[in-house]
Amino acid sequence: MYDLRPHFDEEVDPGTNLLLTGPPLTGKRSLMMDLLAAGTDRGDGAIVVTTKDGADRVLKDYEKRTPYEGKPVAVVDCVTRQQGVNDARESDRIKYASSPVDMTGIGIKLSEFLQAFGDRGIEENRVMVHSLSTLLMYSDLQTVFRFLHVFTGRIQSVNGLGLFSIDSTSHDEQAMNTLKQLFDGVITVPEEGEPEIRIA
Repeated sequence: MYDLRPHFDEEVDPGTNLLLTGPPLTGKRSLMMDLLAAGTDRGDGAIVVTTKDGADRVLKDYEKRTPYEGKPVAVVDCVTRQQGVNDARESDRIKYASSPVDMTGIGIKLSEFLQAFGDRGIEENRVMVHSLSTLLMYSDLQTVFRFLHVFTGRIQSVNGLGLFSIDSTSHDEQAMNTLKQLFDGVITVPEEGEPEIRIA
């Protein structure tokens, strides 16, 4: 089971995918990072798929939450190469997709990390994707839906925990309802008040 402290007194089954939804700047990324860091403290693997910030910034933010040196913490960076930095080197901790459009690449990099963590005997992995709104800016709903269908299935197949954020105000209700079908639960992050979790 994955516990969702420090934010929720809930546990969810392995293979659960959760959608975090709320307006921009309500702290969805921060909440997901906290949930990953809590897992890192327990020895879980952590993989951040970022379509907004480069890997260096993500790791700096992560370091503030938990020291991760020597721990299974990894980033799939979909930003740096898109910005034209082509000499960015991959490592055991960072892999690059060419851009948020490169969903095949994103999926492959995720699988490589999951494989590497599995080879190290790490059975529980937490994966966050920030943010689906960026993917929807570059690709249509159908393409993103197909990608997420495979991506959430991958997390399910390795008994991981998936956390995906979306800016609720940037997409129409139909798009939101279509995507919600892929998830086992929704965490609503309001502008004011506490986040609420609903597991299907």
